Amino acid sequence: MNIPVRDIHDQVSHRDMANAIRFLAIDAVEKAKSGHPGMPMGMADVATVLFSRFLKFDASDPAWPDRDRFVLSAGHGSMLLYALLHLTGNDDVTLDEIKAFRQWGSKTPGHPEYGHTKGVETTTGPLGQGLATAVGMALAERLLNARYGDAVVDHFTYVIAGDGCLMEGISHEAISLAGHLKLSKLIVLFDDNQISIDGATSLSCSDDQVARFTASGWNATRVDGHDPEAVAAAIAQAKLSDRPSLIACRTKIGFGSPKVEGTEKAHGAPLGPEEIEKTRAALGWPHGPFEVPEAIVARWREIGSRGKPAHVAWTERLGKLDAITRASFENALAGKLSGGYEAALQALVQKFSAEKPSIATRQASQLTIDAIVPASPNILGGSADLTHSNLTHAKGTASVKPNDYSGSYIHYGIREFGMAAAMNGIALHGGFVPFGGTFLVFADYNRPAIRLAALMGVRVIHVMTHDSIGLGEDGPTHQPVEHVASLRAIPNLLVFRPADAIETAQAWDCALKSEHRPSVLALSRQALPTLPRDGTDTSNPVARGAYLVVDPGRRDVTLIATGSEVALALDAACKLEGIGIKAAVVSAPCFELFAEQPAQYRDSVLGKAPRVGIEAAIASDWYRWIGDNGEFVGMTGFGASAPAGVLYQKFGITAEAVVDAAHRAIKRSQH
Repeated sequence: MNIPVRDIHDQVSHRDMANAIRFLAIDAVEKAKSGHPGMPMGMADVATVLFSRFLKFDASDPAWPDRDRFVLSAGHGSMLLYALLHLTGNDDVTLDEIKAFRQWGSKTPGHPEYGHTKGVETTTGPLGQGLATAVGMALAERLLNARYGDAVVDHFTYVIAGDGCLMEGISHEAISLAGHLKLSKLIVLFDDNQISIDGATSLSCSDDQVARFTASGWNATRVDGHDPEAVAAAIAQAKLSDRPSLIACRTKIGFGSPKVEGTEKAHGAPLGPEEIEKTRAALGWPHGPFEVPEAIVARWREIGSRGKPAHVAWTERLGKLDAITRASFENALAGKLSGGYEAALQALVQKFSAEKPSIATRQASQLTIDAIVPASPNILGGSADLTHSNLTHAKGTASVKPNDYSGSYIHYGIREFGMAAAMNGIALHGGFVPFGGTFLVFADYNRPAIRLAALMGVRVIHVMTHDSIGLGEDGPTHQPVEHVASLRAIPNLLVFRPADAIETAQAWDCALKSEHRPSVLALSRQALPTLPRDGTDTSNPVARGAYLVVDPGRRDVTLIATGSEVALALDAACKLEGIGIKAAVVSAPCFELFAEQPAQYRDSVLGKAPRVGIEAAIASDWYRWIGDNGEFVGMTGFGASAPAGVLYQKFGITAEAVVDAAHRAIKRSQH
């Protein structure tokens, strides 16, 4: 039955609409016997105001580029988002999917997952990361707007965040960066329910969040989160601000439950059949499990289609752009590299091949960036306050500044985790391919966001320099020994450790063409010689993960190395040749890509002779490639403070040590 719009408005109140969210969440959690009902119950009023009065979206096209972004940073309350998607008409989240909450293969997993469910803008659950990712989205919107104008880029980013999000350290990095850059189209709705898992937040936190955000350059205010008119007035005011906005919404977790409202017991467990019935009575919701009256559904579906006229008008404006601008915009949103990219990269590789430079791979990376950024302007750089060490700022490019978003280089400040999460948001928003720099040893700060990027399958590139004890005198606090291995352990992450300038450019090419994986480029501080090559080969051997640098034909031993140690392996091979031992030398810049090659190719590279692995890092997964009987020359503990050359000698990472290891491996294979 079709109900006239006017009758729908007469029949359906704000309370009805909010209760539909509450009870879909309650019923789904109860059916799953697992989940978090308290937050959806508490924030249903705020979410209803946001979606029904402010959020610009079209439920029939959740990927419309100029939609407002909505990020549920408090991802444990996922049923709030799923209920909203279902009620507004998202065809991915049917009632059957709501009933299948947290079940195998459903579109409604325990925490929202990007790419799994339409309308989910980012994977959330690790608290604070949703907020930090949203900062990247809001920044990407301003950057695209500066390039293409209000006609095609003009939208807000809204976040629902909880106490846990704001307690996590990443929240400081995120709100500080957003405040500094004056991201006025970012609005955070704080679920200020004063409850955490342990109990009242006063057990562990006394922060005045409004004062905290204000100190970071935000517009911040408090409202009653169960007063829809107060919430609406605050959002309307926030939309007029010249700064990002925090609206602290005082709510009651588990709103409506006679037993658990306002307590930690509402957070992470089903209410139970008896309490659900009492809650239905308390909130005046006489409907059975998963039942939502037709008039309420119709009102929500009307909200889901409210954005269609704006969507149509946007499409018309897009069509009026000149052909070159429109193609540039659409290609940027699609993540395509420009037509000049390939030529620029190939010219650089040819230059390196002709000149055979002996330079640090971080310097080679700088030259690569200088070549490709002008050729493909949607490549967006940055660094966590290490620009002149990471060498990440392309020549001639301007920095992004508050209220001037025309630049293409972001100074993230000393905020490694915030940078990594913001880059995820930039990539998710679309329009740019982000890269950011720091020292490899600080990958520990970035790691949770790198893991989320890998889980989501988004292309972000981490330029991590000073990749080993080769950085020298700064000592063990800054010398990564376990970091490459720990990064290799993350599924769907490409870790490159190039051996010279050419491999560095080729690693960049692989990273930029890996549209559904993040990458790490582990780069040296010290100069490395150009490897010997067949000048007629124009392929990219880094794309195969590992390849033969020296093939003696019949081999007695295979030396496999990465990065700065490939040159050391070549030296060792010469010494072995002098005593009649034929050594093949393999450069293995990317274990992950090598593992994906056909077995026949891997066998041709590794050979059947005994193997020696060489890397100025811990062994960890090296034994997959060298075998149980292989030898490893590398680190077994932390580094020390001394010049790089001294450290390599003291830790036994030398050509002589490789020769000795080769002798041991050969001898072992003969028994």
